[in-house]
Amino acid sequence: MTATFNRQDSEPVQDPPLHKSWHALTPLWQGGENSVQQGLPHAQLAPAWQILLLGDGSPTRHLQLLTTEPTEVDVIDMSLIGMDSDGAPDLIQAVPGPRLRRQVWLRKASGQRLAYATSWWEASHVDEYLQNRSLPIWASLARLRTELYRDVQGLYYGHSAALETAFEQKGPFWGRHYLFWHHGKPLTLIYEVFSPYLTKYLGSMGG
Repeated sequence: MTATFNRQDSEPVQDPPLHKSWHALTPLWQGGENSVQQGLPHAQLAPAWQILLLGDGSPTRHLQLLTTEPTEVDVIDMSLIGMDSDGAPDLIQAVPGPRLRRQVWLRKASGQRLAYATSWWEASHVDEYLQNRSLPIWASLARLRTELYRDVQGLYYGHSAALETAFEQKGPFWGRHYLFWHHGKPLTLIYEVFSPYLTKYLGSMGG
């Protein structure tokens, strides 16, 4: 059973302080492209969760279908990081610099946070693809009819005290990173972590 933190509805959820600039998991386990391609044992990660984490569909769209509510975005960071690797997965080198880092919460329209995402973009081109920066990336790119390929490259299962506070859920959490490809070139690197709150819709994570 997933543990939750209880609070009064009148109390706003406070943003946790940024640790090392963005909320990377401290992994108990991580897997690379082979794990993504082969899938994981169902005892480790349940099939419904594998579809969410390992599939190449839009997580924003998946969350909306699961919850029957629009998925909204709270942008918490837009920072120019230049050529810094930013503690990101090594694939950040595939994104031309200088770069911009964007951090968001994905949440139900009614407020419940469902996921956290950090993305890294070529700073000079980010405005072409995120014309409305408060929209989910999927919605922004869909409006532009941008053809994309979501290339999932890594999986993580681990802890983050900051995300426990933000999600109001006990860890550990599942996350992933992937590249968006556009016209044969990397467009952005994205690191996502999903809240165990989603067990309400997807069932047990397994393990």
